[in-house]
Amino acid sequence: MSISSEHKPLGKQVTGSLHTLSPIVELNVGGELYTTTLSTLKKHPGSKLAEMFTGQPKLRRDSEGRFFIDRPGTYFKYILEYLRSNQVPTQCVQDVYKEALFYDIEPLIKQLEDSPQIFGELVARKQFLARVPNYSENIELMIRIARAEAVASRCSGVIVCVVRTEEDAARCRDALNSLDMDKKSVVKFGPWKAAPSISDLLDCIQMDVEAKGYKISFQPHVAEKGFRFKSHDFFYKFLFTWW
Repeated sequence: MSISSEHKPLGKQVTGSLHTLSPIVELNVGGELYTTTLSTLKKHPGSKLAEMFTGQPKLRRDSEGRFFIDRPGTYFKYILEYLRSNQVPTQCVQDVYKEALFYDIEPLIKQLEDSPQIFGELVARKQFLARVPNYSENIELMIRIARAEAVASRCSGVIVCVVRTEEDAARCRDALNSLDMDKKSVVKFGPWKAAPSISDLLDCIQMDVEAKGYKISFQPHVAEKGFRFKSHDFFYKFLFTWW
């Protein structure tokens, strides 16, 4: 009986510590240390961040007892500033937007989507690219071709055919038939029904490939022989530089 009575208070103490959080919270976010209040973290009850600190804590602690969140700590300061003062960040907007999506802070998400950076990306550029058939798949195909040709080479060249209209697409097919190369290695973009030009699409291709960590440039591709059309009307060579 004496052993049982000694253990009961200990059990209550441990259970209570799991369910009761201090109003001051220390955080380790990806190695960056922050101190804030529980009320700040729970400011938006429907968010994932608030859920992390509602009821029994759902996060692991680091060796010093701080709650650990495995996210980029650099941008958490902007999240915290918004929770404290409703200040919408004007720096690192794209990265903060990703973190706002992760923490599911709906008011911040909506305000960031109204910013020029996110609005331009979501409404202008992404909506344009959604009208270019198989755009994302073609980006991946370009990368696969470039990597396949990278063995013992400093650079890899990928030929792309860019056509804006159905008429250009037909001319491009005729041009491909006269090309002295493997047609399977030519990546075709278009046609599309939107205002942006071929130059705009080429810039998008370069931007999205570089966003994946590749060093890339492009120039018009001029065929040496057997062409009934000016090849630079449709064909461009993207150069991947490996070292």
